[in-house]
Amino acid sequence: MASSGTPGTPGNAQLAEPATPAPSAPGFAPWLRLRTVIDLLLGMHRVDFQAASRFVGLKYSSSWWPVKWLRFTWWALRQLLVRIPSSARYLTIAPHVSRTPMWLIDPNPHANHPWANDPSAQLCDEVDAVVIGAGFTGAAVAYHWARRTGDRGDEAPTLAVIEMDDPASGSSGRNEGLVVMGRYYAMVHDTVLHHLHRVRTDLDEDARTRLAGQFAEAYSRSAYRNAEMIERVIREEGFDCDYHRAGWVQAAEPGGEGALERSTAMAKERGFEDWTRIDRDEAGRRSGMCLDNAAGFSIGAASWHPAKWVWCLMTAALARPNVKLYTRTRVVRVEDAGECYRVHTARGTIRARHVVCATESYTPALHPQFHDLIEPLQEQAACGEGGPERMPPYIGLSAAWFFGGRYGKRVLFGSGGPRRADDEAGRNDPSRFLSRFVGAELARYYGPYRLEMTNEWSGTVSYTPDEYPIVGVFDGKRQHIIGGMAGSGSGVSFNAGRCVVNRVLGLTDEPDDYPHAYFGPQRLLDPGGHTWPEVE
Repeated sequence: MASSGTPGTPGNAQLAEPATPAPSAPGFAPWLRLRTVIDLLLGMHRVDFQAASRFVGLKYSSSWWPVKWLRFTWWALRQLLVRIPSSARYLTIAPHVSRTPMWLIDPNPHANHPWANDPSAQLCDEVDAVVIGAGFTGAAVAYHWARRTGDRGDEAPTLAVIEMDDPASGSSGRNEGLVVMGRYYAMVHDTVLHHLHRVRTDLDEDARTRLAGQFAEAYSRSAYRNAEMIERVIREEGFDCDYHRAGWVQAAEPGGEGALERSTAMAKERGFEDWTRIDRDEAGRRSGMCLDNAAGFSIGAASWHPAKWVWCLMTAALARPNVKLYTRTRVVRVEDAGECYRVHTARGTIRARHVVCATESYTPALHPQFHDLIEPLQEQAACGEGGPERMPPYIGLSAAWFFGGRYGKRVLFGSGGPRRADDEAGRNDPSRFLSRFVGAELARYYGPYRLEMTNEWSGTVSYTPDEYPIVGVFDGKRQHIIGGMAGSGSGVSFNAGRCVVNRVLGLTDEPDDYPHAYFGPQRLLDPGGHTWPEVE
């Protein structure tokens, strides 16, 4: 296990010297500015306009719609004609940019498994459980299944993991590379409260507020345990996934200090003290950014190689003979056959008594009842060598409109994007405008730098209407789901996989952090029939 210091010690990243105002940039040839503008205009496509629509809704949410679009038009012209062309001297584009995510450059040890070593291999006919998907969640389920059943010998219950591509090929291999402590308490409280206004009209405002707090507490407890479990397993198993627990700095926008104070105070009051406020000087030392305001700091967040984490989990699981993996095998339908399910794939059919859906943003395409309940949202990132000299390694970095970090020789940077259609989940369709925009944001926070972008990619994460995950049975029988993690899969999936495995196996000797009243899928599928928590 790689580490930047003692595991579990907060804030052990290399600290930069106190940030100073960025130096002025050198002159910029007018022809290069003009070429950049032309390239951006010629390269615009549908995803750029979809991203623009979402940006307007987020940035100008309180404005009347004509005012929204007028303000956005002014903002967009300034980006297009001034900020992005000016930053083109810092962020250069390689002649041939690869769409391979940074985390998937390394060879995948489970690529085309088992066919790579045994072209004549066939799907097994019947298992006790099937997991659909081999990302963070599917690999976690496989690992915990092996851990909980591996000592039973020939009597061990069997599990098959079915993946339509290769392990970690989806959002688990296309993300920011952080082990997050989940979404912080106040964020969960606010998104759940907003949704409760629509689905719990039987409650008064005070009761809805208290219930939102209960949801936030349940989520935070589960996420904290998730992070502790991940670090412990990496240490005990000796997983080589470049783990560094150095925290995560999130810069506050001008005018956002009040919201930051509120969010950290709410978390502290409830006993969830990972999310803290640090002043601008400390934020500058930790992140290297030149800031005008205080910043939020997640003490326990860590960086890692997310694909290696998935591969390590699968390697450990496959060491047990009762766990099988079938890659490049798309599940086309799950049929309820009474005492079992028939999982139909492009390679044949497997019968299983239990099914675990670990498909995240791909879920609505397989289970249409989750349309508009698990929404695919595109995010994208890029990487290259170089980057701001002041950017320290291994610490998570973000502001309102970008995220980034330094990992070895590469700097990763990215941003969020638009809602995608259910059948567009997982598309690798990045926006060059967004990459250029984030390049300008880096210059805003770090000043002049040199970075050649060599890789650029996109993927989709899934959001529920209340941005709260669902963990549990969704058909009233034995079909489970873990999903809707709102871009915080590393903060939910490992612990949730453990709990679902224990439920399937009927084991009760470990805590269950995902009670049905809070995390059950019926909360979204049938709010009126859902058994909600009692308001405390």
